[in-house]
Amino acid sequence: MPPDLKKEVREKTFGYILAALGLVAGLAWNEAIKSLIEYFLPASQNGLWAKFIYAILITVVIVLISNYLMRLSEKTNNLQ
Repeated sequence: MPPDLKKEVREKTFGYILAALGLVAGLAWNEAIKSLIEYFLPASQNGLWAKFIYAILITVVIVLISNYLMRLSEKTNNLQ
């Protein structure tokens, strides 16, 4: 296998492993935040609305981070 291909496979593999670990951490935080919402706002006190607000906020944060990373990636590619 050519060295360039080996390097690319290694980088992609590391990226996939980090993404999987990030997913596990994200799921753990998701459960923790859901439990916190249920603790402070039981189901009888509009806990459903709190979960929707939480989901919307998380989505906005992820979109902002994704846009930032895409711009950073484009700048890096333009410099090379």
